[in-house]
This record gives sequence, structure tokens and C-alpha cells, in this order.
Amino acid sequence: MDWLRAVQQLRDNREPGVLVTVIEVRGHAPREAGAKMVVSREASWGSVGGGNLEATAVARAREMMSSGAAGPQTCELQLNPHAHTEHGRQCCGGSVRMLLEPLAVRPVVALFGIGHVGYELARILSRLPVQLLLVDSRAEQLDRVRLADVIDGTADVSTRHTLLGEQVLEQLPRGAHVVIATHDHAEDYALCDAALRLGQPLGSIGLIGSSVKWTRFQAQLAAAGHRPAAIGRITCPIGQPGITGKDPAVIAVAVAAALVQKLTAGLENRVTA
Repeated sequence: MDWLRAVQQLRDNREPGVLVTVIEVRGHAPREAGAKMVVSREASWGSVGGGNLEATAVARAREMMSSGAAGPQTCELQLNPHAHTEHGRQCCGGSVRMLLEPLAVRPVVALFGIGHVGYELARILSRLPVQLLLVDSRAEQLDRVRLADVIDGTADVSTRHTLLGEQVLEQLPRGAHVVIATHDHAEDYALCDAALRLGQPLGSIGLIGSSVKWTRFQAQLAAAGHRPAAIGRITCPIGQPGITGKDPAVIAVAVAAALVQKLTAGLENRVTA
């Protein structure tokens, strides 16, 4: 498997990795500048030269994954009999400088309801490095022609037409962010109830709606057995404070701004954990 397919496989499997690239060679070395290797927690693809050089790169890459390093790092090795490392000596006679770039697992954002607001929000989120799941009980809302602007973005976009969004919630990975903005308040409530009953913790749960709607939902959720602390995990109304307006695009901007803050906070928590 070449390094490009390895990167895609890690992304598809939601596994972290590190892309290692030889960026400078002085003197004799086993590989030329531009040679690449992808390292995961348990495997590697490609080669930057084998031996001590490659073993050191793999060890450094896995240290980066363990520490949650978010930025690239460089590593330089001398390949001569006098340069001893944990992995032995390499006597090519030159030196090699490598760039190690983390391949982070993309956060998951599940958007339930792709109506006027949901569509505008999906357009914004599709420009971010996320896995974006679009869910709706109405098949026409997920038409690929309608979603052309969304599918062509940076995000990994997938769609799910289902009458039972609760089943989709059960399949979300740990830490996924959920935005509930369907066309039906009963559907919204069912999703809120299901989200609070999940075994795995979600990154955040946002519900679009007015304060009156949220007051009614809080009472219903409490009557269904949810404790106040659990109900407090749902944010409603959603959106960045200070951004006001009822136009779908304005609402979408406000929601996206608040969500980006959560995504950034999640990344910082992984790095410092």
C-alpha cells in the first residue's frame, strides 16, 4: 500500500498516524529527499531508509501519537559509526533530516435535520477538516444535487436517510458532536432523549429552538427520568452569543462559531491530556 492510501485508510478507520518525510539529505543516505512513510500505533507503510534511521522515525512518531502532539516536528540523524542511538548504528556516512506530521483523527459532527438552517450549517461545516454526517427523515433533503456545495468541501461528508435518527446516534463514536435541528419538535425531543441515554459520552449536544421550546423539553426530559445534570449537557438555544438574526444563514454562522469553539477545545484537551 502506498502512503496516500495508507493515510486514507487511517482516516476511514478513525486511527491517528504520522506522516514521515525525508526533507534533507547530506552525503550518503539510504533514501533520497521526498521519501515518505506513514506510521500508525501498530503498523507502518512505506520506507525512509530502514535500519536505525527508520526505527528512530517510527519510535518518534509513536511518541508523538502517545503525547497527542498537534504540530509537526523535525528529526535529524547522523549516519556514521560514531553516532549511536537506541536502535543501533548506520554507517552510510551522511545525515538525514525528517519531518514528522501528525495525522489527527477528524472530529465527527452529526447534523440531524438538513432543512433551511441545517443546509446552511452543513455548507459551513463542510469547509472544515471534520467527518460530517447529515441525517434526515426526508429523503429529498439529502438529494446529492441539492447538497453539491456540501459534498465538494474539505470535510468527509456522508448522508443517512432514516425515520429513526436514534439508531444513528447509537452508532456515533465517542466524543462526536451532535446538532439537532429537524423539522419536527417530536423528532427533536426523541433525539434529545436518546442522546442522553447513550452509553458513550458525546462531545456536545446542541438543540436549535427558542427558550420556550427548551423549557418545555426540560420538563419532558425530567419526567422521562433524566437528572438535571444530564439535561444540562444539552445546549439550547445554540449559537454564538452576540450573533443575532433569524435568517437561516445567520443562524448557521452563529451555530458554526459556537461549534468551532467546542472542536478547538476538544483538540486542546487531547494535546494536554
